[in-house]
Amino acid sequence: MSEASTDRADRPAEVTDPLLWGLSTAVADAHQPDDDRVCVSPSCVGAAWPCAAWNNAQEGLRAARAPRPAPPAAAATGEPAAAATGEPGHADPLTGWSTDLVPAACTEALAVSAA
Repeated sequence: MSEASTDRADRPAEVTDPLLWGLSTAVADAHQPDDDRVCVSPSCVGAAWPCAAWNNAQEGLRAARAPRPAPPAAAATGEPAAAATGEPGHADPLTGWSTDLVPAACTEALAVSAA
């Protein structure tokens, strides 16, 4: 893997997600074509280039340059995020590390498998 492509000096100024940019460049560097247009990465084992991993890396590079989305309306108005969702202590029920947010379908499956 080439270290040059992940250097800060080589990262374009419009990159909004440096971690995604670095990971995507590392994948793209590892999935280059040989003289026969076959991916050189051992994980592709003879796949024609451009391989799926290289294509995904290109999508990651595009996404890393995308403008960040505007904050939710609740954050813009100064309301606490918990008040916006109606759940105390939870900013957004679809994000975060909380373990008490399990969809109803999963709870039923967990109850059945635990019995």
